Amino acid sequence: MEYAELSDFLRKRREALQPEDVGLPRGRRRRTPGLRREEIAVLASMSTDYYSRLEGGRGPQPSVEMLTSIARALRLTLEERDHLFVLAGHGTPPRTTRACHVDPGMLRILDRLQDTPAMLLNRCGETLAQTPAHVAFAGELTNFEGLERSEVYRWFAHPESRVLYLEPELSTHSRMLVSMLRSVATVDGPKSYAATIVRALQKLSPEFAEIWDAHEIGVAHSRTKHFRHPVVGELDLYCEVIDNRDQQQTLVVFTAEPGSESADKLRLLGVLGSQSMSSGQDFDPELI
Repeated sequence: MEYAELSDFLRKRREALQPEDVGLPRGRRRRTPGLRREEIAVLASMSTDYYSRLEGGRGPQPSVEMLTSIARALRLTLEERDHLFVLAGHGTPPRTTRACHVDPGMLRILDRLQDTPAMLLNRCGETLAQTPAHVAFAGELTNFEGLERSEVYRWFAHPESRVLYLEPELSTHSRMLVSMLRSVATVDGPKSYAATIVRALQKLSPEFAEIWDAHEIGVAHSRTKHFRHPVVGELDLYCEVIDNRDQQQTLVVFTAEPGSESADKLRLLGVLGSQSMSSGQDFDPELI
C-alpha cells in the first residue's frame, strides 16, 4: 500500500472537485480549495474521521467496498478508479460486464436531477445510483446483496417488489425485463452473471420460465407509465431512457406533465422524502 501516493492522489482529486460538481451548495465561507474532507465522507457514506485518516496517510488498508464508495464520491473515471485500487494495495479490479463503476459524467447528470426521480442501471438491471427523489418514489434500491441486486431477479423472486406497477404496465415490464436479460446473457455467455440469474429464476419462478420460453427479443418499455404509489396514490409519468454505450449503463428519468396532478404528487414526495415508501399511511389530497 502506497500511503504517500494514496494520500496525495486523494487530496488532489478532492481539491479538483467543486460543490456544484456533486450537487452541493457552495455556501459563503469556503476557504478550502475544492470540496472539504467531511463532504467527501458524506458522499462516500463513511465517517469524516475515517476518510481524514486515509487521506492523511494513516489508518488501516481500506476495503474494496470502501474504495468503491470513495471512487464514486470523488467522481473518478474508470482509469482513476483503477489507479486508486492499485495505490491501496488491491491491484486493478476486473472490468466485468456488470459495469458497476459509475461514469462521472452520468453522476453529474444525476446531481442536477435531485428533485426528479432518476436512477442509473447497469446491463443486468442493478441500480448503481438514485436521486433523492427516486428514493422517495421507489425506495432505496442500491443496498441489495447478491442476485437481489438485479431488478430482474427481485421482480420475479419477490413479486411484492412490484407495488408501484399497475396493469397493463406490469405485464409489459415483465416481458421487457426478460427480453433485456436474454440479450445480455446471449452476448455474455453461459458462464456469465446474467446467465446465473437466468438459471436461478428458471428454478424459482414459473412466471419467468413461461416468459423466457416465449423467446421474445427487443420488447420496448412504454414511454408513459401509470403507477400507484402507497402514499400519494396514482401517477402518470413519462419515462426517458438514456444509454451510455461506452459504460454500458442506462439512465432512467421519470417526469410529469407540468401543472398536472402527478407533478403535484411528485413535489409532495420530495417533501416527504424516502420515508414515503415505508410509511404505510394513506394519501390525503388536502396535503397538496
